[in-house]
This record gives sequence, structure tokens and C-alpha cells, in this order.
Amino acid sequence: MIGIGSIENQDAVDDARRGRQGRVLITGGAGFVGSNLAAHFAAQGRQVVVFDNLSRPGVTRNLEWLRDRFGRGLLFVRGDVRDADAVARAVASCDQVFHLAAQVAVTTGLADPRADFDINLGGTLNVLEAVRAQAQPPGVVFTSTNKVYGNLAGLSVQALERRYRPLDDDVAETGVDEWQALDFCSPYGCSKGGADQYVLDYARSFGVPAVVFRMSCIYGPRQFGTEDQGWVAHFLLSARAGEPLTIYGDGKQVRDVLFVDDLVAAFAAAERHIEALAGRAFNIGGGSDNTLSLLELLSIIDEFGDRAEINYADWRTGDQPYYVSNTRAFGRATGWRPAVAPRQGIERLYAWLDDVGAPASAESGARAAP
Repeated sequence: MIGIGSIENQDAVDDARRGRQGRVLITGGAGFVGSNLAAHFAAQGRQVVVFDNLSRPGVTRNLEWLRDRFGRGLLFVRGDVRDADAVARAVASCDQVFHLAAQVAVTTGLADPRADFDINLGGTLNVLEAVRAQAQPPGVVFTSTNKVYGNLAGLSVQALERRYRPLDDDVAETGVDEWQALDFCSPYGCSKGGADQYVLDYARSFGVPAVVFRMSCIYGPRQFGTEDQGWVAHFLLSARAGEPLTIYGDGKQVRDVLFVDDLVAAFAAAERHIEALAGRAFNIGGGSDNTLSLLELLSIIDEFGDRAEINYADWRTGDQPYYVSNTRAFGRATGWRPAVAPRQGIERLYAWLDDVGAPASAESGARAAP
């Protein structure tokens, strides 16, 4: 087992290269989604390489949890996707790559566009080049975002009492599909959108078996939500701590929410069907059966006995009043569909928070927008 920050990281990768099959590399593998995905594959007996620079809050706790559960079934490499050599060494040992490492906040991208570009677009290019260099390129699943569709300015909505509803009945029934025009808003949207397109083009130009997930709002255990990312967990954490929340806009914004176990099942389905799916992008989320507005989530939190002081501020750059994923294309291709309804998932997230004693957000006056 390789410890955090160990100088033996290269020994771990070299050891992993010696002939064992079915090995999985997860960039950003100590994060919320990455740690859940790593646990899934490690529990199947597959060796998992977790590649992470440990820069996000909570990830060290996630890594320790993985180490306690899986011991030598898990190899940890402390590395950064901006380091092309480190990425190449990690990729060379593995049979499947899940590229999750990213700068994930619109606000951070606005504050530091260069770092946003280097991590999201440059880091993805490093992964793709490392994969392309292999005699038998491993499969790649890349986590993109619904932000590649911009603020959906062409989608007209009506304001109901606690949520927005599209005037287009087809969108209201099934959500936004992959034919929606790309419209990169904000540096974050540009960097993730550019990476999204590079992944698809490497499949077309170089035969890399790569798939893009344009993801909506994911939530569940091991998520230490912040003001800029992970809004469902962030709401729960802030309400538990009695901290105020600032909502950008009016709180009627609607998103489809997907419990992390369902996302892990989608990743596994993508790996099983990687050759057939290569070169395609899929909208992945809870779909039209699993939607929440910010105000509706606050009502559910009230039912659990928590209440937060709410303040309101102006809309933020690129925010979408309504975004719900049409997941039917991926469902038709793989048979996948979400199984965990929002209220059930929130109950499970609460149970995890109680079990681990997860700390509330350290920030007072916490802000929130999906």
C-alpha cells in the first residue's frame, strides 16, 4: 500500500505494470465520485489506481476510508493531471481509465482562468496522449458537465410556485438531449467543453475507445459539498450547522439529481460497452423522474428538522434556470436507468453524515447555486 505523499509512488506504478489484468485508473480518485467508484471496483477484486493531488476538502478522509477497506487492493499515486509524465506512468499500468480529475467550480474558473484551462483542458489532453501512446489503448470515460450547453437562453420557462417549467412540453417531459447545441459560457464551461470535444475527437481521429458523460447534479455519501460544487450535500451540511445560505437567483432553478450509486452503475455499464459507445457523448443525471428545485430541497431539509437562514443574491454567470438530463440515449445503449429516488437518496446521505460525523461547512454565509 502506498501512503499519502510517499516517494514510492513510481514503485507502485511499476509494480502494477507487471502483468495483472483488469486494472482501473481513476484520476481524481480520492474525490466524492472517484472514491465511490474506486470502492465499487476494489470490492469486485480489481486493482484500482487512485491518482489524486489531494487538493480538495475531504479527499484525504476519502482516501483513508479506501485504504482502511481495501488495503493492497488499492494503489495510491499522489499526482497532478498537469504533470504529463506522471499521467503517462499511471496510464501505462492500467486497462481502463476514468478521468474525473478537474477544476469543478464556475467561480474558481472566473477567478483563475489559467489554472482552470491547465487542469481541465491541458490535463485532459495529457490523459488522452498517454492513452494514445499505448499499444492497446485502454478505454476512457470522461466526466464532462451540463455547463457545455451554456445557460440554455433559448429554452423558455414559466415560473411556478416553487420551480421553473419549460414551455416546450417535450423538454418538460424528457429533459435536454444530446442534440442541444453547445454553448460554452464562463471559463469553466469553455475548459470542460473543450476537453469534452477533444475526448470525442480522439475517439474519431485516433481510435481511442473514449466516452463522454455530460453530468448533471450528483449527490451521496463521501460528498463534502462546498458553496461552489456539491449543492445537495452543501445544503444539508449548512442546515445541520445552522449556517446561512445565499441562493443566487430565486431558488426555483430545477436540476435532475443522481445518487452516486446510480452514477457508479453507469460508469460500469460504460466500461462493459466501451467499444460500442466510443466517440459518443451522453447526458447523465437523474432524468425527468428525479428533479428538484433549490426551494424543494430546502423543504425536504425542513422535514428532517434542519432549517437554514436564507439570503438571496443576483444570478451567477452561466446559471441555467432549468436543466434536466434526457438520459434515454444511454439507457437504450446499455440498459441503465437510475434506481434511487431523491427523497430516498437524501435519507441515505443524512444517514452517512450521521454515521461519520461529517463536519459542517467551515464557511459562514455559505452560498449555493447548482
